[in-house]
Amino acid sequence: MEDVRRVGAAPRMRAHPAVWKKVRIFSRFAMGRPVWCTWQVTYRCNFRCAFCDYWKGGVDPSRELAPAEIERGARNLARISSLMISIGGGEPFLRDDLPEIIAAMARWHMPLVTTNGWRVTAENARAAFRAGLWGASVSLDYADPGRHDRARGVDGAHRRAVEAIGHLSRGRSGRFQRVNVMAVLMKDNIEEIEPLIRLAARHGAFFMVQPFCSLKGGGREFSLDGDVSAHLLSLRRRYQNFISNPFFLERFDRAMDGGVPGCRAGRSFFNIDNYGRVAKCVEDLDTPLGDILADPARVISSRLERAWRENRCRSCWYNCRGEIEALYTARGFLSAMPVVLSTWGGTREAGAARAAGR
Repeated sequence: MEDVRRVGAAPRMRAHPAVWKKVRIFSRFAMGRPVWCTWQVTYRCNFRCAFCDYWKGGVDPSRELAPAEIERGARNLARISSLMISIGGGEPFLRDDLPEIIAAMARWHMPLVTTNGWRVTAENARAAFRAGLWGASVSLDYADPGRHDRARGVDGAHRRAVEAIGHLSRGRSGRFQRVNVMAVLMKDNIEEIEPLIRLAARHGAFFMVQPFCSLKGGGREFSLDGDVSAHLLSLRRRYQNFISNPFFLERFDRAMDGGVPGCRAGRSFFNIDNYGRVAKCVEDLDTPLGDILADPARVISSRLERAWRENRCRSCWYNCRGEIEALYTARGFLSAMPVVLSTWGGTREAGAARAAGR
């Protein structure tokens, strides 16, 4: 937007704050620093998903970091890098102070949240975006309501997830803010992916997918059989709101058949749990490398770098790994740029047009 308030002054372009945040993230990427962090603000969960065992563990809410502590941690984190921070759990919206948590992170970083949708309302969706939320992903694995409810262990889970997509879409305060539908690809839902893409588009949302990983505790019975990459890539070419990176999608088959080598956990992305413990990834919580409140950023950064150099794991192909690693290839980087730079607002009307697969 041009600043022409002073008579005779040369027009001056003002960049949206979101643009400057993207520039900061890109500069850290160019310097080889981490660009992504997952931060579980709670491990409490109101669902009983058959393919996950996170909800089975006991959690003491009194030990979870308060917003003021999270702000201290986010400030310390900024000494390592400005980051995209994926707020996860458990179910983040179980915390009534989630807008305060988002605001604490948004001062230095770009916060996103992943939710099952059950507790999302028009009010807290609007509050989250006004606090500085960059984007929200609603977990939805089946277009069929009954199947989704059974998999999630709660009647009405599908209905509440779809309602949450609507609340979040309407609650945005800026066009740069995103709403996604996120599906976990499992043995029995490959045929559900296209209907889910279309469902997302009808509600003005993007769509992303990641393969199931047995590290979540669901067992091998949920793992996929057969080839899926070609099918997913074909769907991505047809649907503009399907934004998973092609580099990521084309390695699904390999991920399910021996795994993808070269994991960059610790170097490009890492994890913080609900107590503030830092680990190289979300599945490595038993070997923390430091405390985001107690340890200097340079110490944490050094330990993460060492963990990356010693990392030989190829067990997962989560989107927090594959989407970030895509950026370190020419094709993956170029494929990501239209999504990164886009300011599509995802209106219901625009989504309906895209649902036709044009």
